[in-house]
Amino acid sequence: MDLGSSIGSRVSNGDIILLFGGLGTGKTVISKGIAKGLGVESGVTSPTFTLMHVYQGRLSMYHFDLYRLNNTDELADLGYEEFLYSDDGVAVVEWADRLEELIPERYFRVDIERMDENTRKISINSIGRDCDRPEDIL
Repeated sequence: MDLGSSIGSRVSNGDIILLFGGLGTGKTVISKGIAKGLGVESGVTSPTFTLMHVYQGRLSMYHFDLYRLNNTDELADLGYEEFLYSDDGVAVVEWADRLEELIPERYFRVDIERMDENTRKISINSIGRDCDRPEDIL
């Protein structure tokens, strides 16, 4: 959660954080940490059945969980663009690979790989952004 909290304390309005990784790798843990770093006081849960939750902290956090997404048309019905590309908050997307052709041109990509029960390999890359230093959010 410390990594997520560090990210949350440094993100800015309009940032998009896409989380990639298999089941049980820790995407929700990182999302909770980002919320903590943003100063969100309410409990963060995975929005698996509603696709998205909004949390208020120093910035709004638009938390997507696309695990149960059947197709990208469901996102269009949600009006996802208003939240994903919001200039007044930060979008955090779990199961981002399910965005398929809707993956934005600019985002922070967080890849999480489970090495064993207690160890994760995490890489963070800045994609299509002016900065090419992911440590800007670390």
